[in-house]
Amino acid sequence: MLKKLNPILHSELRLAVISYLTANGKSDFNELKKITNATSGNLSIQLKKLEDAGYITITKGFLNNYQHTSVEITKKGIDAFEEYVKAIKQYIN
Repeated sequence: MLKKLNPILHSELRLAVISYLTANGKSDFNELKKITNATSGNLSIQLKKLEDAGYITITKGFLNNYQHTSVEITKKGIDAFEEYVKAIKQYIN
């Protein structure tokens, strides 16, 4: 029987963010916006969903007198991504 795909990660933008963070550990809002080609509003909404699921932490502050939003993947996020990849592999095989 095939595993059910995680609905939080089964979204193109959220999957792109989690994939990038899995490889890099952390990023900032502007970098994620650039690599995903997402609008600020859409990215913000999708990051909130990932944060609510416990997959990322978001830290807001200032860097050189400018607002700065840092995004970091959590252990739970890494585990969810690895489980998602296993499920996808099951579909392929």
